[in-house]
Amino acid sequence: MERTFILLKPDCVQRRLAGRVLARFEDKGLNVIAMKMLRITPDLAKQHYAEHVEKGWYPTLEEFVTGGPVVAAVLEGLDAIGVVREMLGATNGLQAAPGTIRGDFSSSRQMNLVHGSDGSESATREIALYFAEDEICAYEPTITPWQRAADE
Repeated sequence: MERTFILLKPDCVQRRLAGRVLARFEDKGLNVIAMKMLRITPDLAKQHYAEHVEKGWYPTLEEFVTGGPVVAAVLEGLDAIGVVREMLGATNGLQAAPGTIRGDFSSSRQMNLVHGSDGSESATREIALYFAEDEICAYEPTITPWQRAADE
């Protein structure tokens, strides 16, 4: 099992798409093992997007991500990081394939609804930014034997 972090950005929450987006991940067989709604502070934004803070467009990103409530979540499943990235589609919603979350619901590069960790190191770092270990509630649904073979 692999864990990944997702952040339903302010545009996702404001457009009332959070439930639909989460349902798509659950429909794929990923488990939501932690979730909370919060407002990102400028300090948390700088920690989350540390690699972008010095870029000229960062202030616009910070203003956007701190501009409204977000939903942070940890998803768990087989190849969760890769599965989530594929489900999200291209960063720019105009370039994202139909059937992906961004392809179906976004028409912007920045307002692209959901952040997903891009690798295991970033997933570990991002999960720790938003959740204490005791806030993560891993479980195995009773439907699991009907979703994948026992040796997967």
